[in-house]
Amino acid sequence: MRKLLALLLVFGLTSIFMAEVSWAQDAMAAEPSGFQILKEKFIEGDWRFMSLVLVCLILGLAFCIERIITLNIATTNTDKLLERINESLASNDLEGAKEVCRSTAGPTASILHEGLKNAGGGAEAVEKAMVSYGSVQMGLLERGLVWISLFIAIAPMLGFMGTVIGMIQAFDKIAEVGDLSPAVVADGIKVALLTTVFGLIVAIILQVFYNYIVNKVDSITLKMEDSSNGLVDLLASNGYFK
Repeated sequence: MRKLLALLLVFGLTSIFMAEVSWAQDAMAAEPSGFQILKEKFIEGDWRFMSLVLVCLILGLAFCIERIITLNIATTNTDKLLERINESLASNDLEGAKEVCRSTAGPTASILHEGLKNAGGGAEAVEKAMVSYGSVQMGLLERGLVWISLFIAIAPMLGFMGTVIGMIQAFDKIAEVGDLSPAVVADGIKVALLTTVFGLIVAIILQVFYNYIVNKVDSITLKMEDSSNGLVDLLASNGYFK
C-alpha cells in the first residue's frame, strides 16, 4: 500500500511537471519567472540526456517518498510503549506485554516482542534475540537507500556525459565550417552545459532527501537500542530474571 501511494505521488508530480513544461512552451512570449526560465532551459537541453536525467529524478523521488512514508509509519513513541509494557509486567502478565507489542506498529515494538518471547531464558537470551532481530529490522529500514545513492551518482554523470558529447559535436562543427566564430558553436556549447546543470540539480534534490532518510533511520535505530536496554531493565526489575 505504501509503495502504491508513493508511485501515485510520483506519477502525479510527473504529470504536473509535464503539464507545466507544455505550458512553458506556449508561454515563451510572456515575461518569464525564475521557475519558468528553469523549465525553458530544460526544454532547450539535449532531449537524449535530459530524458535520462528526468528518469533518475522520477525514480529517485519514488524511492525517497516510499522510504519517508515507511519510516514515518515505523516511528514509535518508545516511552509510552515501555510504560505500557511495564504495567503488564508489573501485573505479572507477560502475555499482556507481548500483546502490547503486537498491537503496536513499527520495528521497535517487533524487537521488544522478540525479547519478551525469550524472557524465560534470562537476560542474555533476551539481549541476543533482540540483537539478532534488530539486524533484520535495520536491513528493512535501509532498504532502497542504495538505489537512491545510485541515482544521486548517475544524474550528474549523465549530465557530464552530455556536456562532453556536446563539446565533441561543437568541435566537429568547427572542423566542418572551418570557422572558430563563437556564433558557430554557441548553441551547441549551451545545450551541452545545460545537461550538466540539470544533472547537478537532480543530484542535489535527491541528496537532501537521502540525508533526511539516513537521519530518520539513525533516529529510529537509536530508539530501538534504548528501548531494548529499557526492556532488559524492566524484566530484571519485575523479577523475570533469576
